[in-house]
Amino acid sequence: MPERKANAEWNGTLKEGSGKVRLGSGLFEGSFSFATRMGDEPGTNPEELLGASLAGCYAMALNATLEKEGKPAKSVKTEALVHFGKDDSGFKIGRIDLTVQADVDSIEDAEFQTIAEDVKKTCPISKALAAVPIHLTATLGRSEATS
Repeated sequence: MPERKANAEWNGTLKEGSGKVRLGSGLFEGSFSFATRMGDEPGTNPEELLGASLAGCYAMALNATLEKEGKPAKSVKTEALVHFGKDDSGFKIGRIDLTVQADVDSIEDAEFQTIAEDVKKTCPISKALAAVPIHLTATLGRSEATS
C-alpha cells in the first residue's frame, strides 16, 4: 500500500508567527497562523484539513460500499464540521459532525442508513479518529422514489 506524506513548517512566536502546510503530492499548500486557527482570518488550519480528510475518505468509502451492494450512487456529497475547543485537559477536538447527501436509486432509506453508519465505522480515516465522537446525519436523495 502507498504511503502518503504531508509536512508543515512554523516560524516565529505562537501569536505573531505563521506556518505553511504542504501535501506531498504538491497539489495543495496553505498558510496557517494563530488567527486562522483560533479566529476567522482567511487561511487554513489543522482541524479544517482533518475535516477534509474525513469527508473525502467517507464519501469514497460510502460510494464504494453502495456500488458493492449493487446500489451505486449517482453522487455522494459529504461535509465534516470539526468542533475544536478547550476543556480541563487543554485544547481538543470534541466531536465531528459528518453530514452526507447521497443520490441513490432503488434503495430504501432504512438500508441506506444502515450502510451509512457501517461505513462510518470502517472508513480508514474514521478508524484513525476513533478517539473522537463522529455524529453522522445521512440523507438519501433519488430520482426514482422507492420508499
